[in-house]
Amino acid sequence: MRIALVGDRSPSVRSHVRIPLVMEALRERDGIALDPYWIPTTDVTGLDAFDGIWILPGSPYRDEAGAVEAARVAREQQIPFLGTCGGFQHMLLEFARHVCGLDVAHAENEPGAREFLLTPLACSLAGHESLVRLAPGSLIEQIMGVPTTMEAYVCSYGLNESYKQRLEAGGLVFSGHAEDDGAVRAAELPGHPFFLATMFQPELAGDGRRPHPVISAFATAVSRRRQAVPAPATPA
Repeated sequence: MRIALVGDRSPSVRSHVRIPLVMEALRERDGIALDPYWIPTTDVTGLDAFDGIWILPGSPYRDEAGAVEAARVAREQQIPFLGTCGGFQHMLLEFARHVCGLDVAHAENEPGAREFLLTPLACSLAGHESLVRLAPGSLIEQIMGVPTTMEAYVCSYGLNESYKQRLEAGGLVFSGHAEDDGAVRAAELPGHPFFLATMFQPELAGDGRRPHPVISAFATAVSRRRQAVPAPATPA
């Protein structure tokens, strides 16, 4: 089961360093063996051949368009998708542009733009943990099995809340919010096999030896999709 890890791999990004531990934990604890391929944002061709797409942290990416394209392919091709931190931000950017028709930018990538979908947080969450309130009945609430969860962040940009209703009108569901101020922390797309993005980084949970429920759910969706793909025809 091949998954695309979209991001510009770097030993200085904690999330990237954690990935081998997370993959091993999925094999040992969940019995799901994923075959991860690192895909730089500068070359995202062929993503539709993967069983899952995960856009990892590490923004600003070398190529914003590549990260946005990865989210578009996953959404349109019904490929299980997970976006964390920068992946969450660029999933929102893709949805805003291609589904809602908005001409918006990411302030980190285009500081001179006129309209920003992603803006600097009033208080950076980099290196912090905070409580996330999960929407009852949402995918992420079902995954976690609890109404709130404490999560880790390495993030300084979030959704410009003035666009929230327009994204909701397009079909996106905001299923996680900060316990203190209600700011968006997770989003998902109903009707898709698995399309979930979080501002927090589930790959940083604990010591990496026990997969976070969100990552386990993503891996399960990847496995389910792979099993549904017809086997190649046997030559006569």
